[in-house]
Amino acid sequence: MFNTGSNSTFFIIVFIILSHLICTIGQAKQWTTLLPPELLELNLATKIRVDPQAINQASTDFGNITLALPVAVLYPTSVNDIALLMQASHSSSTPFKIAARGRSHSTHGQALVRNGIAIQMSSLNSGNVSRINVSTNPVPYYYADVGGEQLWVDVLHATFQHGLTPVSWTDYLYLTVGGTLSNAGISGQAFHHGPQISNVHELDVVTGKGEIVTCSQQLNQELFYAVLGGLGQFGIITRARIPLVHAPKRARWLRLLYTDFSHFTRDQEYLISLKGEDGNGPTNGFNYVEGFLLTNESMLNNWTSSTSSGRNHRRISSLLAQHGMIYCLELSKYYSDHSSVDQDVDSLLKGLSFLPGYVFANDVSYTDFLERVHQEEQKIPHPWLNLFIPKSRVLDFDRGVFKGILKRNATTGIILIYPMNKHKWDERTSAVIPEEEIIYTVGVLQSATDEVDLKYLEDRNRKILNFCDEAGIQCLPLDVHLRVPDFVKDGADIVSVHCKRSSTIHLHRTLNQVAPRSRVPRLMDEAKAAGIKLVYSVATEVLLYYVLKIL
Repeated sequence: MFNTGSNSTFFIIVFIILSHLICTIGQAKQWTTLLPPELLELNLATKIRVDPQAINQASTDFGNITLALPVAVLYPTSVNDIALLMQASHSSSTPFKIAARGRSHSTHGQALVRNGIAIQMSSLNSGNVSRINVSTNPVPYYYADVGGEQLWVDVLHATFQHGLTPVSWTDYLYLTVGGTLSNAGISGQAFHHGPQISNVHELDVVTGKGEIVTCSQQLNQELFYAVLGGLGQFGIITRARIPLVHAPKRARWLRLLYTDFSHFTRDQEYLISLKGEDGNGPTNGFNYVEGFLLTNESMLNNWTSSTSSGRNHRRISSLLAQHGMIYCLELSKYYSDHSSVDQDVDSLLKGLSFLPGYVFANDVSYTDFLERVHQEEQKIPHPWLNLFIPKSRVLDFDRGVFKGILKRNATTGIILIYPMNKHKWDERTSAVIPEEEIIYTVGVLQSATDEVDLKYLEDRNRKILNFCDEAGIQCLPLDVHLRVPDFVKDGADIVSVHCKRSSTIHLHRTLNQVAPRSRVPRLMDEAKAAGIKLVYSVATEVLLYYVLKIL
């Protein structure tokens, strides 16, 4: 006979198993109702998740302002998985939306995909095979083959182990290679080496047709240049070949203070004009040139370099109270041999117009300097505003925005401003920049504490854009959503089109700042004559709608 206690335990176990099976069957039914039918025929079922945790994680970005729920999330273990998904959408009678998700460091939902499928790119890194491979053979050149899902901070450490390094960086290294190459990738090195999209030799891209294509300056050029700075609209970057040079060991990190904006910008422009040797040789100037504003005590408290001693803090605080705003020029000189760095830096500082006695220097390792920006990403709104401003109007921008809007409407965030040389940008890429040779990038990097604060900051961003519009300043917002009024008036910044005989054809920028309005219909006529079909595009869905409505 069975023991009564054993019987109870047995029936409890059976009940649990049956309940689990019922839940599993229910989930399977839910999959069939939510997912596009084509996916059910693919060998991806075990890699697609529709559970609330996966959906919620893929529904927000760094900005934490926009919520866009995908239908499902693909966790690929190979590039072929991504290609299969793209093929399924391309061949479907009703294509579904797809977006690659790296670190999702967009600020207004640009990297999200509502009612589509998100691809969790970090899942490619889950295998035992490294996706960062460094070539130490100088013929034809040093390089690293890097997965699009890899973080730049990991690229830094992997290459530095071999005494090598890329030359162009972002300030924050916890971003993916594919993500920054789909935008531009800029920092204080861009004045000399150009953005990251000007420092890549080869790409592997999964196109909208689901083709895995290798492209470069010599091979499949059209796709290569379209993808770089293309906001993810021309394909998904799964591998990038990054050229490397010999890495320095140390960095002399300096900060110089100004109270006169014209002196501040004049010195910046002088420093980025100094000519140096490319490649492995030393530069005659600084390796890194950036600038930022100090507008209040809170920002000063966050300044944690060599100025953090009590004495320096009191001096700078007094200067800030006197002038209400301080401009800080941030510089770095890389070196390996300490014998000449003091002389080199002293020579470079001669003739600059910073405030006497307000030079703060610190020696750090090369890797510590590049990793200077690293903090926990808080789940709070980040209504950032990033702009390109031409040199000819930067003084007007200072008077109207820095000394006007931002002074009247206090800010606690970081405000960056520094120049770059346009000739260091490859104009064949999809990136949009002003026409002048010297371009300033401005970043108002702020965070909100609540809904009221968020509305206040977004209203202030609109005031800045309205000021530029009314003053006739050719300001180019880096954030796509902010350009919609311009698209309504003058066409689209990026129009993504596909042709049967080509993976991707890129119709270049048609913003009013870049091309006259009369050019837009001609471009569209040329597309139609070539047999090109306009297709639905995730990040540009609103933009395409307005283009078609206008034309």
